[in-house]
Amino acid sequence: MNEIIGIIIAAIIAWINFVLIDTYFGLPEVPGVKGAGIIGRDIEKRGGNLSGGFFQGNILCSPDASAGTLLAPIGVMLLGVNGGILAAFLIYIGNRLCADPGYAGTIGALTATVWVVLLSFIGITPETFIVGMVIAITTIQGINHSWSSKLLGKIAQKMGKETNIN
Repeated sequence: MNEIIGIIIAAIIAWINFVLIDTYFGLPEVPGVKGAGIIGRDIEKRGGNLSGGFFQGNILCSPDASAGTLLAPIGVMLLGVNGGILAAFLIYIGNRLCADPGYAGTIGALTATVWVVLLSFIGITPETFIVGMVIAITTIQGINHSWSSKLLGKIAQKMGKETNIN
């Protein structure tokens, strides 16, 4: 498979994987850790969406599905499927260390492991998936916080996970 096409496919799947899982587990609803609340309110002050800001703060302050989606292909690259499972375990431990009560990161690592294995049958390597995930994270955290928080807020609203904190 052409590497550019593979990276685009991997980026889309990684983006969908971590955004939907993190939204389902309530990252836009409330800050799971103190830093997430500070980040969310700062993004709101700069014209962003509070739900999207909480989402961004949560993925920055605690290992959620974005971290799981990135670490899983690294684990698969190094150790095969067992590496993906090990990544999920490490994310689980990281969540407990951060006093994060959620399981988004663990689920994200497990589903990403499945995606990496399935995509390998069409020629998308774990390395390609790693690059795709870096691109996916950059679209949420690295380009424009206000714009991406509004997109995340719309997704949260459609999934019934929008914050009601003021």
